[in-house]
Amino acid sequence: MRGRTAISLVAAVALAAGVGVLAASADDEGGGRVLWKQAEAHPGQPHVLIVSPRNGSRHSGRAVAVKVEVENFKMAPRRFGEAPRLAEGHIRFALNRVPDCVEPEKLQRALESPLGSGRLTGRSFDFPRYAGPNGVLAERIGVAGLYSPATKPEIYYSDLPPGFYRLVINLAQNDGATTPFNAVTNFEVLPGDEDKERAECPGDKVSSAEAAEAAR
Repeated sequence: MRGRTAISLVAAVALAAGVGVLAASADDEGGGRVLWKQAEAHPGQPHVLIVSPRNGSRHSGRAVAVKVEVENFKMAPRRFGEAPRLAEGHIRFALNRVPDCVEPEKLQRALESPLGSGRLTGRSFDFPRYAGPNGVLAERIGVAGLYSPATKPEIYYSDLPPGFYRLVINLAQNDGATTPFNAVTNFEVLPGDEDKERAECPGDKVSSAEAAEAAR
């Protein structure tokens, strides 16, 4: 009994650490095979760092170039869609725009939600019109509107309307299954002279600026 208790305690501590190592495969929510699971930290683990856009940045143009740096993880474009291998695969970029107006109750739930599980998620921009070739690939494999896959550590979004955006970046295995390694950045696209004035939110709703805070 003491042995089982000790094992359970180690598992709990490993889960709290929030990083991954190689483990027995299991099915993920997308139906792929997962090689990574939550476990204790160890040297040489994969890592993704956002170079641009920086969190909280503001952009006057409709286009945003996203660049990341990846460590201890090999990009494997020739094995895209194939069986998973340790510490190699591609990147999932998921871009969503925070709604202009949000019901106060929904905003409050998002603000009070533990670990951000109730975070506000708005319209996706992972389609060919906005994500270019990556959006085309997303459409081809049936994930358009969910994320844009990339076999290079970069993606170019264009024709973005003004507003607040949240970009979630995940390292993924060859078959598309996610790993625990991710990064998040929030930015704003400013309205230009060609943009028409947006209608103000009704009195019973809150502005997109407040909603953006809940999306962080």
